[in-house]
Amino acid sequence: QVQLVESGGGLVQPGGSLRLSCAASGFTWDNYAIGWFRQAPGKEREGVSCISGRDGRTYAEDSVKGRFTISRDNAKNTVYLQMNSLKPEDTAVYYCGVIRIIPITSTFYCTRTRVGSWGQGTQVTVSS
Repeated sequence: QVQLVESGGGLVQPGGSLRLSCAASGFTWDNYAIGWFRQAPGKEREGVSCISGRDGRTYAEDSVKGRFTISRDNAKNTVYLQMNSLKPEDTAVYYCGVIRIIPITSTFYCTRTRVGSWGQGTQVTVSS
């Protein structure tokens, strides 16, 4: 059974930093990517950044490139999202999700429609 537990959210001022953690279990990492997604009030859930459990390949949405960094710690079965230079528009509930890797190409799509299991989410609020 897939389990995803997010932590690390909170209130931060514009320009500040947060690090989110997603502790994952119940699946074979080599077959999946782990992604961070976010949902602001009144908006659809969107992909932020994803990382392959097979080869560490990453994807980041344009609005977070250069500010957010996704990484993984295989020994701890945990994926992190380091968020720097935070902006008010980054305010959202952040979720991690599991995406199955396409076996032949070892690629994945960092989109919510490809997520098989979700965590419970963690709130990130950027405000002065």
